[in-house]
Amino acid sequence: MKPQKKNLSQDSFPIYVKYIGLSFQLFAIIGLGTWLGWIIQQKSQIKFPVWLLLFCFLSIVLAFYQLFQSLKNDNKVEDKNKKS
Repeated sequence: MKPQKKNLSQDSFPIYVKYIGLSFQLFAIIGLGTWLGWIIQQKSQIKFPVWLLLFCFLSIVLAFYQLFQSLKNDNKVEDKNKKS
């Protein structure tokens, strides 16, 4: 007999697993954006950290945009499951 594989859907995982993954995504986006701004700032030799601030701000905006898109998609899936 072959062992049966469990059909794992998103509903079988606890809700906090999804949000832990999302927090790591946000951390990665903001961290990479800030690091990229720091690298560009070091190469430009400008005294005021304009590139660091710009990339830090843009990465935060991008991370929140990704967060809102993810939450919007989750709400659509929940509404669809409630109607079914």
